[in-house]
Amino acid sequence: MGEDLDRTRAVWRQAAQIVIDRITAGAYPPGSRVPSTLELATELGIASSTAQKAMAYLRREGWLRGESGIGTFVVDRPPAR
Repeated sequence: MGEDLDRTRAVWRQAAQIVIDRITAGAYPPGSRVPSTLELATELGIASSTAQKAMAYLRREGWLRGESGIGTFVVDRPPAR
């Protein structure tokens, strides 16, 4: 699922948008585990700190929920777009 990122725009926002697009397309259905920060960083070819920022944003915005020691999951009812 490699993605081309525009390095002239905030990379963390683009990474967050990729995850949102996958959620809305059904690639990550409600309740499913999403890739870890490290997995996302590796897949997109970005720094792990950038992936962390994207994931933190998605949790704050109500797209994801974290479970300590288990992983990060798509919420049962993602926000309306």
